[in-house]
Amino acid sequence: MMPNQVLVDTDVLVDYLRDYPLAVDYLEGLATIPSVSVLTVAELFAGVREGKERKSLETLLETLQVVPLDEETAKLGGLWLRDYSKSHGVGLADAMIAATAKLQGCTLVTLNTKHFPMLTTVLSPYQKR
Repeated sequence: MMPNQVLVDTDVLVDYLRDYPLAVDYLEGLATIPSVSVLTVAELFAGVREGKERKSLETLLETLQVVPLDEETAKLGGLWLRDYSKSHGVGLADAMIAATAKLQGCTLVTLNTKHFPMLTTVLSPYQKR
């Protein structure tokens, strides 16, 4: 793993794909190749339209390091889902993305910090107005 590695959440990538300037500036300004959970890949494909949007998504994914799930991640994500689903509205995907970031030693980059109370290394790179 590279130093200062980040795991980018779905919301930031959606903004990037929509050419939101702050998201584009943030991702294109990174010194390392950003990582992404396979669950984020699934979330992105769940919302993509065929044609130009899908081509843009596939092109973006070629530039990212996709991190697969494994048993250790599944266990930690399940425990965090148990511990934070009711109190913080954490869903399965967020719990698994958080576990991926933790076990990969990455800073999670998201606009939705309230769904990640279990992490101490969360970065919200910009705020939408």
